[in-house]
Amino acid sequence: MPRPISSSLPGKNYFGSPIFLPREHGAWSLALEPLALGLLVAPSAAGGALTATALAGFFARRPLRALLRGETSADRNLTRFTLGLLTLLLIIGLIELKLISGFTAAWPLLLAIPCAGLFIYFDHHHESRAAAAELAGCATFAILPAALASAAGWSAPTAWALAALALARSLPTVLTIRTYLRLEKNQRAYRSRPLLAGVIALGVIAELAREQLVPGLAVSFLALLLTRTFWLTSAWRPHLPAKQIGLQEAGLGLLYLGVLTYAYHQQ
Repeated sequence: MPRPISSSLPGKNYFGSPIFLPREHGAWSLALEPLALGLLVAPSAAGGALTATALAGFFARRPLRALLRGETSADRNLTRFTLGLLTLLLIIGLIELKLISGFTAAWPLLLAIPCAGLFIYFDHHHESRAAAAELAGCATFAILPAALASAAGWSAPTAWALAALALARSLPTVLTIRTYLRLEKNQRAYRSRPLLAGVIALGVIAELAREQLVPGLAVSFLALLLTRTFWLTSAWRPHLPAKQIGLQEAGLGLLYLGVLTYAYHQQ
């Protein structure tokens, strides 16, 4: 792809520049799936404002990192312009949220914000691929369905149960894919970690289903994901490139969204 040409008018090449787009393919799925889940299952105007705010923060990551690290390039003006525009969009989203429902509905953000701060810390220190960084990053977005549900008027238990569904999908997935890729590179990997995370996730969701806080179909899907984890971390795993594994996980994510949306609307 040709390098974007720097311009004294930073907006000129804005839409053609990839400066705000995450390079990690998995980041798209693990960030957007929880937001889509919250909007599909608990739609509201306040939730739309909160989603716009979250997306602005998601896209601000790369330009923020570049400026924090003091990186210099011909696109520095474009980086500043992009970060400024995304910050403005984030502020507008927060103002809309305040006007529609007030900040009290978004109380689950009190847990998401520290996770986001932890990820920014790791990212600034060139450790965004560390396990703790990836888990913090996906946890940030997996918590957001609770805020979206709360903004739609759900009770605290049902809102957190929705976030639990996102966490049960994303956290074991991160550990599974990390382990699979390390095994494929003949590096040291702990197979027990993703399996344990998958078992815990399945147990938590099964208990929530028993309490009728989540649909029973979610338990079946978590069992499928646990089977996938066992397969990808076993001696019988397929030998696939990282991109293909990412596409496979994106497909599972879309299926997960479809199943949960159907199940919730049938309740």
